[in-house]
Amino acid sequence: MEEQYYISTEKSKLQLDVIVDFLNNKSYWAQTRSKTTIEKSIANSICFGVFTKENKQVGFARIITDFAVFAWLLDVFILEEHQGKGLGKMLMQEIMSNKDFAEIRRWGLGTDDAHGLYEKFGFTPLSNPAKMMEKIKSK
Repeated sequence: MEEQYYISTEKSKLQLDVIVDFLNNKSYWAQTRSKTTIEKSIANSICFGVFTKENKQVGFARIITDFAVFAWLLDVFILEEHQGKGLGKMLMQEIMSNKDFAEIRRWGLGTDDAHGLYEKFGFTPLSNPAKMMEKIKSK
């Protein structure tokens, strides 16, 4: 696997067209995000790209964090044609073992369909959902 794919946090390697296409056309969570919003979210996040040895981007994830107390994992994807090769697990291992995140006490994420992957890395349903609140800006 390592010979065929690698992970980088260098934003200059990210292929915006791949990320925008996936989020707008293949995700269930980001179909209404504009390209400008996606660019801004990348600029203000720690990003992880998954690439082939030919430098074609096939996966992505980003983290928002204060590097001390809290981190939120967002926009995780592996392109469909590269799924089933352990890349999601490889990406999560890279994120969770990153020394910059070693002190973070609480991680958060939202998912409709990847519970099994995240459970392998210690994620569980909210221990007390009644304590969590959200504010969603109306359109």
